[in-house]
Amino acid sequence: MKAEPIAPFVSPTASGAQQIARLMRRHFQFGWWSLLLFLMIGLGLEALHGFKAGFYLNPSNETRRLMWTLAHAHGTLLALVNIAFALTMPSATDWQETSRVFASRSLLAATVLLPGGFFLGGLMIYGADPGLGIVLVPVGALLLFTAVFLTARALSFKQHIPEKSAVLKSK
Repeated sequence: MKAEPIAPFVSPTASGAQQIARLMRRHFQFGWWSLLLFLMIGLGLEALHGFKAGFYLNPSNETRRLMWTLAHAHGTLLALVNIAFALTMPSATDWQETSRVFASRSLLAATVLLPGGFFLGGLMIYGADPGLGIVLVPVGALLLFTAVFLTARALSFKQHIPEKSAVLKSK
C-alpha cells in the first residue's frame, strides 16, 4: 500500500467532502500514532520507577517526575481528542471551511506543544522550578481551547432537519 504524501491542509481544487475526508484521515493517523507514542512514554516512566532511576525518583527531582507525568497524561488525552475530533467532523454540516481548518491546525499544534512543554520543562529543572520549555504549555493550552471552542460552536449551529410534517407530505 502506497503511503499518502503529506499535503497541504486544504486543496483549493478539492471539494468540501474531500477536504473533510483528508482532515479526518490526518486526525485519525495523528491521534493513533500519538496515542502509541504517549503510551510508550508511560511505559518508559514505569520502567524508570521499576529500575529506581535516581534522576527520576530522588526527592530533589520531584518536579521532573511531575512534569513528565503531566506530559504523558496530557499527550495521551490529546491523542484521544484527535480521534474524537475526526469522528465529530462529519456531524458539523454547517462548519465553515476556514474555521474547520483553523480548529484542526490548533488541535494538532496543541497536541505537540502542551505535552512537549511539560516534557521539556522536566528536562532541566532548577530546584523546584521547571525548565524554560514550560512556556510552551500556555500556548498549547490556548490552542486547545481555541480548537474545542470552534468545534463546539460548529456543532451548536442549527442543523437543517426536515420537519415531520414535510416528510409526511412528501410521501
